[in-house]
Amino acid sequence: MPDPDRPLEEASSDSPPDEPRPVATPEGEAPETGHEQDVGELLRQAQQKAQESHDAWLRAKADADNARKRAQIDLANAYKYATESLASELLPVRDSLEAALATGSASLNALRSGVELTLKQLSAVFERANLKEINPLGEKFDPHRHQAISMLPSEEEPNTVIDVLQKGYSLHDRVIRPALVAVAKPAGPQA
Repeated sequence: MPDPDRPLEEASSDSPPDEPRPVATPEGEAPETGHEQDVGELLRQAQQKAQESHDAWLRAKADADNARKRAQIDLANAYKYATESLASELLPVRDSLEAALATGSASLNALRSGVELTLKQLSAVFERANLKEINPLGEKFDPHRHQAISMLPSEEEPNTVIDVLQKGYSLHDRVIRPALVAVAKPAGPQA
């Protein structure tokens, strides 16, 4: 049995050599064994990995926020400047119209030919922008592309467009303005 008055290190010399020796510690603390040191090291490593994962998460979150903000700015700019190419193509048409109006002593034929050239310019711009005319004269009435203003008696088949009051237009097959039309009235007493 070890002597209680002897220091701990000396008392441990009496213990068998295959047991781990306790290390002297300040009063009130239990001596650390090899297992406790391993747990402490594992805890330190786990805390370090958790901190690295948290830092990586913060960076990923910041990157995602930045990407979202960039996408919002790009979308706003795309919306704001969507008609830029169409506007730049319409400028020569406006220039031609202004030039026609600036000519004070032009003959009616010269003015007419100038307006026809300007209309050709405008038609070319519409074609490049995929803006197509809807002129349904003689076609069956289509409520998705036409707006009937009136029904008139006619020798044409019922529901046939007999007059176009205003042409319609579609952009990439989406109607942006329906054609205003008069439609043939069905013949008979119920009409």
